[in-house]
Amino acid sequence: MTTIITIYGLLALCLGASLVRSRKKTKQAVLIAGKALLKTAPSLLTVLGIVGLTLGILTPETISRLIGSEAGFTATIIAAAVGAVTLIPSLVAFPLAGSLLRSGATVMTISAFITTLVMVGVVTAPMEVKALGRKFTLLRNGLSFVAALAIAGIMAVLL
Repeated sequence: MTTIITIYGLLALCLGASLVRSRKKTKQAVLIAGKALLKTAPSLLTVLGIVGLTLGILTPETISRLIGSEAGFTATIIAAAVGAVTLIPSLVAFPLAGSLLRSGATVMTISAFITTLVMVGVVTAPMEVKALGRKFTLLRNGLSFVAALAIAGIMAVLL
């Protein structure tokens, strides 16, 4: 809560300084920010919806059983595979990952999911094959999958 108060306090202070310096430019900036907020509102609501539904459907006990320490390395492989074939923006994935961690998922499993989500592109592979070739696409995705598992292992040791 202190962080939020600090951020909003700094925001108000900077907005006040901007108003003193130039009312016209501040008004333009606020209008631009408002339009940007309206454009991103659907994405933000999607994030809230997906995270809310996921945590509403899955209890912390279920999450812990499926992707927690009880599930072992198999859960990490499954999470990596799901991340590899899922095409969701990071804006949605990071809050979801944080919520899953708080609900009992392991760092290794969530690291595997997020890393493959970003590095491996099964859904976009056909487009990549056309642009860069089949051999390159398979090699890049395969090495990225292995690297993602290695990164997940390192994260489990470090955190």
